[in-house]
Amino acid sequence: MNILILGSGGREHAFAQSLSKSSRCNKLFVAPGNAGTASIASNITINPADFTAVEKCVLENQIQMVVVGPEDPLVKGIADYFSERESLKNVMLIGPSKRGALLEGSKQRAKEFMFQHKIPTAAYKSFTKESLDAGKSFLETLNPPYVLKADGLAAGKGVLIINNLETAKQELENMLANNKFGDASATVVIEEFLDGIELSIFVLTDGKNYKILPTAKDYKRIGEGDKGLNTGGMGAISPVPFADEVFMKKIEERIVKPTVDGLAKENIDYKGFVFIGLIKVADEPYVIEYNVRMGDPETEVVLPRIKTDLVDLFEATFLQKLNTLDIQIDERSAATVMLVSGGYPEEYEKGKQIFGLENVENSIVFHAGTKIEDDKILTNGGRVLAITSLDTDFKSAIKKSYQNIEKLSFDRMNYRTDIGFDL
Repeated sequence: MNILILGSGGREHAFAQSLSKSSRCNKLFVAPGNAGTASIASNITINPADFTAVEKCVLENQIQMVVVGPEDPLVKGIADYFSERESLKNVMLIGPSKRGALLEGSKQRAKEFMFQHKIPTAAYKSFTKESLDAGKSFLETLNPPYVLKADGLAAGKGVLIINNLETAKQELENMLANNKFGDASATVVIEEFLDGIELSIFVLTDGKNYKILPTAKDYKRIGEGDKGLNTGGMGAISPVPFADEVFMKKIEERIVKPTVDGLAKENIDYKGFVFIGLIKVADEPYVIEYNVRMGDPETEVVLPRIKTDLVDLFEATFLQKLNTLDIQIDERSAATVMLVSGGYPEEYEKGKQIFGLENVENSIVFHAGTKIEDDKILTNGGRVLAITSLDTDFKSAIKKSYQNIEKLSFDRMNYRTDIGFDL
């Protein structure tokens, strides 16, 4: 079958690599893609959130399956767009409906869903510009640090964790009154801080049945020892060593099942991924957030460990037959390290030539922000390459990735040297 992947990052390159291995994949397209996807698929220059352009591409190329990588098209309702059109309704789109995507599109909606379905999470209240003073008063009732979350999509940067009460009040005002994150912070969720260690759980669901995919842990901050500004992710490992059988049972019973059951009870059309950001507090799992797609760079460590044909998995998801398949997982550990542009996550330059890609051995290079120009591979984003390795344990896998990073270079290349430091 002909398959289209929407997106341009490392996650989409990882999808492309897994799907291209399937005997059922005839032609593979990525829109808009990057220099990495160009080597295994046909890149098409369209915006994934331009549904008319996506529709034209699907019909012209006789696409039978569409895999949606980023959250933006999902929150804007691409699944509904497909299901409502006679020419597109039989195309197997992997991603939730607009109602389902609200779990990521609105922090407030996600919190309401968790409380309604008795899913463990931090206590919270929501505020708008009109209730700014009430928000400041609520902050006074909490112990530091203070957690402020922009309600809408803010490209992974809308969460602030602040130790000082006066600073927290000022930032709340910046978000609500001064549009710090634009429309995304028209509503702000303030929640109690949970102290523990984080991990990510990925679930593939057809709305009734589900499969739990390999666990992962990513490292969000730019600096060593998890210091500095938040990024889209600087590296990841899978599986998470502390997520043992007992803990995973708690996660499935208290979080995964109630989430999927909650979607079904609310008649939400959901055929895709649920990314559950969790925190382990004294051996108990709590939900920090939902995302409605795979994470990045977690995808770059989760997908290489899935041995089951991804086309089969996605088809079963669309047809609501996930219960008929078993997922085979590679027992080895995977680790990925992200190479980023100098200055990221703040100001950075693009268009720097990347050297040494042909010298990488025993690791997979996933392109995140790259482009081809005059037969040269250039940087084209803040996060540029993810170097993924598999080995018997995560320490050996990380070591392999770092050995290959030494063979790579571009102007002002930056990366963390401590991925996995807290495990």
